[in-house]
Amino acid sequence: MKILPVLSTVLALLMFACQSDSMASTIIRVAAQEASEPKFIAISQQGKPAIGGICVDIMRALEKVDPELKFVGDQTWQPRIRIDAGMNAGNIDAICGVQRITRNTSQYHFLDTVLFSVSYLLAVRADDDIDIQNWDDIRKLGDKGVILALHGFGIVDILEKMGGLKVDSGATSSLSNLNKLMAGRGRFYCHRSPGIKLSIQQAGLAKKIRLLAKPQLSEKFYMALSKTVPADQAKRISNALVALESSGELRRIFEKYPE
Repeated sequence: MKILPVLSTVLALLMFACQSDSMASTIIRVAAQEASEPKFIAISQQGKPAIGGICVDIMRALEKVDPELKFVGDQTWQPRIRIDAGMNAGNIDAICGVQRITRNTSQYHFLDTVLFSVSYLLAVRADDDIDIQNWDDIRKLGDKGVILALHGFGIVDILEKMGGLKVDSGATSSLSNLNKLMAGRGRFYCHRSPGIKLSIQQAGLAKKIRLLAKPQLSEKFYMALSKTVPADQAKRISNALVALESSGELRRIFEKYPE
């Protein structure tokens, strides 16, 4: 009886099983952030509802660079507040596309690679002939210069930190804020580009709302991890992001999505 070949086969199978277990255990739990287009957008895939967008594309690209990484949960919508709660509770491991603001940096571990950069634009009603050059012009408007923003989003922190601005962050969707803008319940709606033009078009308000050229804000977005994520997993994700940035893939993914 040829024992050695049999033992070799058994050992090979055991090694494959161990590798498979290792691959299956490198799970990164995420969620699709509501009202965050084009980070996450509703799409149709083979005739069925699905979720795509910049962040989904980035996660799929990370899995190709490092096959041991597996991101799960990106096909489930959650509001930002619930994602934050899940991160702090250890139920979600990563959040894609967040800013280095105090609220975020105090809670999460940020990876160094910039995923993408955006500009924040101000939308006004098309029949509003206001001419704004800077943020001081808006401060001078007082209660007549209310800026609408999305609840729980980083832009709220940024605007409030600037001081002297009237910010209404009660809405949880761009559609709600655009409707509030049309109803005169705010003078401006501040949201990121890419994203804001698509929201205006989808709301059927392209002829009723215009975007101001000034002022604008530029912000960088990153991948943030829960502090419960093991260091070796964080390193794997970081290394894969560096590879995507070096190859130009992050830029190509971002440029796929219209403003």
